[in-house]
Amino acid sequence: MTTTTPVATKPKQLTGVKGRFAATRTAAGFAAGAVVLFAVAPLALSDFRLGLLAKYLCTAMVAVGICLAWGRGGLLTLGQGVFFGLGGYAMAMHLKIADAGPGQVPDFMQLYGTASELPWWWRPFANPGFALAATVLLPMAVAAILGSFIFRRRVKGAYFAILSQALAAAFAIWLIGQQATTGGTNGLTDIQGFFGYDLNDPVNQRMVYFVIAAALLLLIALARQLIHSRYGELLVAVRDSEERVRFLGYNPANVKLVAYVVAAGMAGLAGALFVPAVGIISPALIGIVPSIELVIGAAVGGRASLVGAVLGAVGVAWAKTALSEEFPAAWTYFQGLLFIVALAFLPGGLASLVGIVRRRRSNQALAGDAA
Repeated sequence: MTTTTPVATKPKQLTGVKGRFAATRTAAGFAAGAVVLFAVAPLALSDFRLGLLAKYLCTAMVAVGICLAWGRGGLLTLGQGVFFGLGGYAMAMHLKIADAGPGQVPDFMQLYGTASELPWWWRPFANPGFALAATVLLPMAVAAILGSFIFRRRVKGAYFAILSQALAAAFAIWLIGQQATTGGTNGLTDIQGFFGYDLNDPVNQRMVYFVIAAALLLLIALARQLIHSRYGELLVAVRDSEERVRFLGYNPANVKLVAYVVAAGMAGLAGALFVPAVGIISPALIGIVPSIELVIGAAVGGRASLVGAVLGAVGVAWAKTALSEEFPAAWTYFQGLLFIVALAFLPGGLASLVGIVRRRRSNQALAGDAA
């Protein structure tokens, strides 16, 4: 398995009529997405199904970052669960402190009886401003430190994928080992409030869904801007020919580091919003298997396409819920089969089918003209 196989050329900079048409098409796409997320889904789905959709949209937010790092930069990140977990735990720690009340410790610490006051590294998360900033900045800082070592030593391809996967395993194991302060295997559960709002109230749960939907659209817009910028072209150039980029005077390590850090921040925000949507964060949600599941969604939908990656992530997450209800013991086989089929027979994912159909029609038209 290689991580440098190009699946898309750099975005074309269209001008004139074609440029205006592309801009109009993009604006129409955002408007259609907003209508579906903010009008159609809340009207068509029950509170329970809307809550599930909020959970799926969180995975789609991670897929946006994977699309940038892997689809454009060729960085197969199998450890996004780490950054998802950092954002999730940062948010959950603040919410657990708020649920406990002034001067109290979270319920699981009282249960274990090992802490009469908050551990020192929990205390900053009592501040809502610090906690909110940490959900994004902490994953980005960790990614910046790790990426600096990895990319400057020119670790790439399968070695980078294995390293990122090992990081996810190590983080999950560390969380499990710190049971008295992280909840261990159970994680941080039974979260009741979200900045003063009762999460048991269906109205507040709907507001959480709207916040997640808005955040997803914002991340898509940010990623699209990066992809179509000069940096986006440079990122594709690094993916396709790192040595040529270095010869031109750029440092490929810095280019890849930016994509890795931005993807980590997106995963952290997704993890932070996942907590009020589901009410829990635990090592089971951020280890090796969940990290691979996040990549599978982007791969099936199309890792080089923002829309494809988002729809793929939502589709795979929905299929996991639906199929696991019918085949609880066999779902993982379906999931593995999806990943193998996508990489072996459709490297560009389902999003690439549109391009394939267009090329075949164009070739058929040229053949007809020649005849």
